[in-house]
Amino acid sequence: MIPAKGLILALSATSPFTMADTGPSFDCAKAQGVEQQVCASAELSALDRQMADVYTGTLAATDAATQKRLRAEQRGWLKARDECWKAADQNQCLTLSYQTRLVQLQIQSGAVAAPEAVAFACGDASKAFAASFYNDTEPNAAVFTYGGDQTIAISQRTASGARYSNDGVDFREHQGEARVEWYGMQMTCKAAR
Repeated sequence: MIPAKGLILALSATSPFTMADTGPSFDCAKAQGVEQQVCASAELSALDRQMADVYTGTLAATDAATQKRLRAEQRGWLKARDECWKAADQNQCLTLSYQTRLVQLQIQSGAVAAPEAVAFACGDASKAFAASFYNDTEPNAAVFTYGGDQTIAISQRTASGARYSNDGVDFREHQGEARVEWYGMQMTCKAAR
């Protein structure tokens, strides 16, 4: 199994998408909608090139049935990414969209080992809440499971403790206590022993 960073570096050296060190993986002369914003941003262009490399490498390492599923998922992701034109902060929306998909692909490809989930006791404990912290993905992320729902959140800079967030989810842990916003619901949680 190739570590995620190794996979990205290995793919970067051989991918036709990385012939240029600037700009995204697509032709900016044909860009429409949010693609124009990706073209105008060095950070978003770099994320797009990284996405193209990881996606291409993941496809190459899978069988035909999995490739078909991954292509459908990628089309769905592109459609969702393009909805960022509606966001108040389009740049943040695009960044989180790319980061989340990158983490998904790294996890699906097996490029990173699945960490052991940490169970949390939250409120009335009517639903189980657990977190799997992926410190070997780029970017670092966590997969949160609440009842039957699951989402990926991206690591954020914080003065102390840990913070992971994505659209609708915010997890802040400090000194053994976690404050969780889950799609409008607020919870205070402690790691179960």
